[in-house]
Amino acid sequence: MIVGGGSAGWLTAGVLAAQFNADENLGISITLIESDQIPPIGVGEGTWPSMRATLQKIGLSERDFLTQCDASFKQGSAFHGWRNGNDSYCHPFTPPAGFNQINLAQYWQPFRDQVSFADAVCPQGKIASLGLAPKMLNTEEYGFALNYGYHLDAGKFGQCLKQHCIDKLGVKHIISDVTKVNSAANGDIASVSTVDQGDIEADLFIDCSGMQSLLLGKHYGIKLVHQNKVLFNNAAIAAQVPYLDTQDSIASFTHSTAQSAGWIWDIGLPSRRGVGYTFSSAHCDSTQAETDLRRYLARSIGDKQSEQLPLRHLTFTPGHREKFWHRNCVAVGMASGFIEPLEASALAMVELSAKMLAEQMPANRAAMDIIASRFNDSFSYRWQRIIEFLKLHYILTQRSDSDYWIDNCESNTIPAHLAEQLALWQHHFPYHWDTHHTEELFPAASFQYILYGMGFETNAPQRLRKMSEQQATQLFNQNVAKGKQLQRHLSSNRDLLIQIQQHGLAPNH
Repeated sequence: MIVGGGSAGWLTAGVLAAQFNADENLGISITLIESDQIPPIGVGEGTWPSMRATLQKIGLSERDFLTQCDASFKQGSAFHGWRNGNDSYCHPFTPPAGFNQINLAQYWQPFRDQVSFADAVCPQGKIASLGLAPKMLNTEEYGFALNYGYHLDAGKFGQCLKQHCIDKLGVKHIISDVTKVNSAANGDIASVSTVDQGDIEADLFIDCSGMQSLLLGKHYGIKLVHQNKVLFNNAAIAAQVPYLDTQDSIASFTHSTAQSAGWIWDIGLPSRRGVGYTFSSAHCDSTQAETDLRRYLARSIGDKQSEQLPLRHLTFTPGHREKFWHRNCVAVGMASGFIEPLEASALAMVELSAKMLAEQMPANRAAMDIIASRFNDSFSYRWQRIIEFLKLHYILTQRSDSDYWIDNCESNTIPAHLAEQLALWQHHFPYHWDTHHTEELFPAASFQYILYGMGFETNAPQRLRKMSEQQATQLFNQNVAKGKQLQRHLSSNRDLLIQIQQHGLAPNH
């Protein structure tokens, strides 16, 4: 039983149904119950490349997904003004060339004043800055020339997943409000009471009720571990921004522009942009934040339209639950926690939760507690990695123009493990030894892109970078050549999306 819909509920339903409903003999029935009185938050508009494998697993065609969800291609993130207010750098989804064989960071550093790290090791930054797509029309569904995720309309995504899960995957759907959670004698959840469907029993309950966390948080009282002392953002103001011209280019990166008390995201969809300011209410009130957001919007759509645009105000408590699986209840999505929208980790955590649930589905109640313990260990580690990676974006800043940026660099706000890593990276270039778990959220390449994009310098002994200079030079030259070749062959995001809508993509082999 999945309690709650939206992207988290329906993604989880789809992954589980794809795993089990293909074989009717497995004896697993999946039911999702959701209220029609609770609108989705609707601002989770970015995904990681992992979403391609997830959509492929549940059997959704990429053409249908792109068309129905007003989706476009996301090739990473671009950051503006984070270092000193006038800078820009990017975190592309494609790792550095030859990343599994050689660490190019050490060979790039002597030339840091001539070329950015991202441009030296990967063509994606330039391709995305030109508004080009990461694939061609004859590239098979979910295949790529450059690694990519998506930007999408979160409300339409939930609806698309819902129809697919009900029509194609056999998920049972109940629309009703849950009024009570009923305990079994052993402390498990026995059933949930509903307004018009009575009591509904299940063996395993998945809490996808969002920030309410009806089952894990409210029923079981599993506390939220607050992270507001590390990452300060706890509010957001969001807008849906029309293009001035329907043929305007669609951005390939999520653009993240630093402000005095947070940052503004800017996401390009085919029909509109999704723009919002996430900020710390301790450093800025909502009136000032709204003024800053409208000023940002005015640059692209003009003062008059910016002033007339409706805005949505949201608040959240940055943190995660002490544990995520208790007895026969698992929390997925915002019911398990939320930190902030930077680097769009929310949907990726839903995917990972659903994947582990599907692959580790308990054979019986006796096995459940062991798997729950594994699940909790795995996701406690993942939340900590998210917190550290997001904090890294803030602590290398040179900005001193507001208390927000100054406070972010205070040593007592930096997790001990991250501080240790930074001390190591002063003398050793980040590489595979820094990430050693299976399905690591952020590979060492991601840390490299942020560190060196923010101007960090590693003072490693000269002997560490003499071994493969010839191989490194060859990879740098190949990267330049590949970038030129891709620029000749790739069409713009908008042109490719129109072509896909008209003709579809090549089928998978």
